[in-house]
Amino acid sequence: MTKVERFRALHTGEPFVIPNPWDVGSARVLEALGFKALATTSSGFAYSLGRLDGNVTLDEVTVHIAELNDATELPVSADLENGYGPTPQDAAKAVTRAAEAGAAGGSIEDWDLRDERIYDQAHAVERIAAAVEAARATGFVLTARADGLLHGNPDLDDAIARLQAFEAAGADVLYAPGLSSVEQVREVCSAVGKPVNVLARSSLTFAELVEAGAQRVSVGGGLTWVAVKAFADAATAIRDTGDFSALSANVPLRDWL
Repeated sequence: MTKVERFRALHTGEPFVIPNPWDVGSARVLEALGFKALATTSSGFAYSLGRLDGNVTLDEVTVHIAELNDATELPVSADLENGYGPTPQDAAKAVTRAAEAGAAGGSIEDWDLRDERIYDQAHAVERIAAAVEAARATGFVLTARADGLLHGNPDLDDAIARLQAFEAAGADVLYAPGLSSVEQVREVCSAVGKPVNVLARSSLTFAELVEAGAQRVSVGGGLTWVAVKAFADAATAIRDTGDFSALSANVPLRDWL
């Protein structure tokens, strides 16, 4: 099976976790740890370039996708943000470029970070429809995101209405990051007919999310920040107290890489 076929099949099998590496090294480790697929993280990748989220170009992202795709045997799903432009054509172009770089799937969201606005629903649906059409050329698994819960709109009904409209437009996977409880996850999953991706929260377990209906669970930039915090805490201890004890960490790089 191709990576695209394997990735699509995962969405009809047992629920799974799709972790988000921020560079090739972290991708190789996650593969060695036994995960079945990977997803990029826009915030984590931007951090790896010394930037904040939303300050990376499509050209840079496609290089990143190609590097991850070449480094592991796992399918890679790409966080394509808003498609790097507001128009349906921008969303379609991002999907095509990601597929050409080797991505097995990817997500398009309705939040424009650069302009700090949520697209109105009709325009958001047009963008997803264009992305769906581009995805069909390769079998690319398209995830449609409704990001209002993360950006000042706590209306779950609005998020559900958008996901239902994205489903009708042909999206393969639906995703509303920002769900904060098992009840919210259950409400979303019961309202749509396509697989749902849920963003992990430290307060909820994988078993709880699966019981509520999640097919796929991602971690966004979470693993990046776990690593960054460990790094910063160790560096701070060295700076402030001369404490080098954190340097005793031992990792099995030969096994992972």
